[in-house]
This record gives sequence, structure tokens and C-alpha cells, in this order.
Amino acid sequence: MRLDRLGDEGEGIAESDTDTGSEGDTIMFEIELHRLRHDELIRRAEAERRVREAVRVRRTARRGTAARGAEPESHTRRRSWFARTA
Repeated sequence: MRLDRLGDEGEGIAESDTDTGSEGDTIMFEIELHRLRHDELIRRAEAERRVREAVRVRRTARRGTAARGAEPESHTRRRSWFARTA
């Protein structure tokens, strides 16, 4: 902490808690934090793109396999929710 004293006659003495030398360090620290956050966001976005691409490839492969199958897959329910009556 640097103390700045103001006043020639000793009447008013002011102390400053701010150190002007560290202002540049603070700015550099904030810039470095910004770069780290930016790089992390880029990595996340790339990972999400890879996941979406993998899902798309799997879906395409699954549809291709289903199209070559003997019987198309039905998504309707074949079983009734209610018990059969006697």
C-alpha cells in the first residue's frame, strides 16, 4: 500500500489506499482471464459440435439400417392398456 501525503503546511494529510503501479497489472490480469474464458468457450463449442455430428451420423446409420430391414419398424402400440374381457 502506498501512502500519498498532501498539503505543504501539515494541515491536511490525505492517505491513498490505491496503488497506481498495480493498475496495469490488474488490466493484464483481466485480459488474461478474458482469454482463458474465451478459450474455454471455444473448447466447449467445439465439443458440442462434435457431439451433434456424432448424433447425426448415428441417426443416419440407424435410418439406413432400418430402410434395409425386411419389415419397417412400427411405432404404434400393439398392446392395449385395458385387460381383455372374458
